[in-house]
Amino acid sequence: MATHELSKTKACAALQMSRSSWYRQPSGQEVRDQPVIDALNAMIEKYPRWGFWMCYDRLRLDGHAWNHKRVYRVYKAMKLNLPRRKKRRLPQRVQQPMVVDAQANAEWSLDFMSDALYHGRRFRTLNVLDEGVREALDIVIDTSIPGARVVRTLERLIEWRGKPTAIRVDNGPEYTSYVFESLRQVREITRAWIIEYNEERPHSSLGKIPPAMFRRQVENARNSTLELCH
Repeated sequence: MATHELSKTKACAALQMSRSSWYRQPSGQEVRDQPVIDALNAMIEKYPRWGFWMCYDRLRLDGHAWNHKRVYRVYKAMKLNLPRRKKRRLPQRVQQPMVVDAQANAEWSLDFMSDALYHGRRFRTLNVLDEGVREALDIVIDTSIPGARVVRTLERLIEWRGKPTAIRVDNGPEYTSYVFESLRQVREITRAWIIEYNEERPHSSLGKIPPAMFRRQVENARNSTLELCH
């Protein structure tokens, strides 16, 4: 309301929230659960891939004494037990007209289609077309066509026809991958993952504590035993 200078009615409509919810005072239960809500929000923000038990074990390690029944009740009320899907951001692309020179290897197009056999088994086809001369270069047929198969198909066609000037595809998962900008970026991501794995992530096989904490406990117990022996 303050940022966009909207009335209560318009603000509630924009958020798809009823006006009665705006005026309703929070219940005593909601007030009592607010620390749990804040802790779970912070946990999910930092570790979006963690499930309930990993979040709960980490909360216990952080000193929160809430029992699992209470935390799970709040967890469900926040709908965190439902699948959380992170929206994929696709890179911005410059709009270009679909004009292709009437010559071979000016542009190849790759497209996937699917169908089923009479008994219901699904299969896929990878269609490779030379758009400049409208010639079908290949149609690969199999129950599964992963990215590596796409690469092998293109390498074989390039040996036969030469490299095209351009290749046009859709945004299918067979054409996507995680591209790192530099080795430094890979090292930073890997270092952060190691710290999280060793220092923060609870492991059920280690008594629901992180490996580094487990190692320190083992070392302390060993040192105590050596002191007693001496």
